[in-house]
Amino acid sequence: MRPPRILVVDDEPDVEALIAQSFRRKIRKKEIEFVFAQDGKHALEVLAQDPDIDIVLSDINMPRMDGLTLLERLNELHSDLKTVIVSAYGDMRNIRTAMNRGAFDFITKPIEFDDLETTIAKTLAHVGEIRALQTSRDESERARVTLSRYFSPTVVEALAQDPDHLEASGIWRDATFLFTDLTNFTPLVESSDPEVIVRILNDYLDGVIETIFAHSGTVMKIIGDAVQATFGAPLDDPDHAAHAVACALAIDQFAEGFRADLLTQGIELGSTRVGVNTGQAIIGNFGGKRFFDYTAYGDAVNIAARLEDANKEVGTRICVSESAAEKIVGFQGRPIGTLLLKGKTQAVRCFEPLSMTQADDRATATYQNAFALLEAKDPKAKQAFAALMGQNDDDPLAAYHLGRILGGEIGCEITLSR
Repeated sequence: MRPPRILVVDDEPDVEALIAQSFRRKIRKKEIEFVFAQDGKHALEVLAQDPDIDIVLSDINMPRMDGLTLLERLNELHSDLKTVIVSAYGDMRNIRTAMNRGAFDFITKPIEFDDLETTIAKTLAHVGEIRALQTSRDESERARVTLSRYFSPTVVEALAQDPDHLEASGIWRDATFLFTDLTNFTPLVESSDPEVIVRILNDYLDGVIETIFAHSGTVMKIIGDAVQATFGAPLDDPDHAAHAVACALAIDQFAEGFRADLLTQGIELGSTRVGVNTGQAIIGNFGGKRFFDYTAYGDAVNIAARLEDANKEVGTRICVSESAAEKIVGFQGRPIGTLLLKGKTQAVRCFEPLSMTQADDRATATYQNAFALLEAKDPKAKQAFAALMGQNDDDPLAAYHLGRILGGEIGCEITLSR
């Protein structure tokens, strides 16, 4: 750590020798350093070349530029510097002017060096306090910028007010977990220029993350093109399930629009799959003192990830568990079935969420009737789904169920192959 540096501005030729003699022990121990200038103009030249000056000790009466004019220039050019003015004893007019122009303190001539040492120590202590405060503010701003990459602006503000939410500990809490994945991105990477891939992926992730933040979600992980988000942590949110499902629908809308825009450029991007599940998990800051990893662990998290993957098989883009749907007043969605996920022993009833426009569509009512027949194991389910496909052959979920029926399966219990 470097010693504090003091710029002494005085035109008297013996000042440098007197300072060196009076502070010889501190100078020898490298506890303090002095730099000298003959007048205000010289002082500004020294400051322009030496950014490590901590305080300025300046006489008032000097040629070319006096101490009061120097004070004005220091306020303009080096507002963070603290200046101690040396004035003739009883010269209250100049002392008042100096203090009004921003001087931190003053001493009078003839200089008592014990008084000068005390004044310098007091000034340096004040400079240290100001710099510590600025460092703290800078660290807080860096922390705020870092947090803003993971949390929505409202959550960042709350964490800034109460950082204890992010202590290195985990707690069990009820939340909703969302996973996304972009299909067929690897083949695109292998066949495209790096610059194109970087632009596409950055724009895509920006859109997904902004959508999560807009719905009060927390981004926990980004792995390639996949995103993991949590709703209801680190701050409590009684509507976390509703916010997560609304976010899933908004991500789908963004991703489909993004795909369409790229297609006009001759770039074919896959669809985005989303899985959503509500349940208990351990959520907290893991990774120890040197690594920040705010994340969640538990079966509820794993199920959300499996539901994202289940979309591949059942033909949907969004798969929401019953545990999330039942927490949402007026939830609108098509039942997918009761899915036995790979590696799980308990099946999960799942839904494809719908927007209000989709929920009011006649085809949705037709699907609901066909699914009711399927659930009841009624043979008429085959005819119902066939008729549904005849009305709209662009319905992957209906096609999936019709394929199951034609393969000899009946009912809504589905064991996934992956």
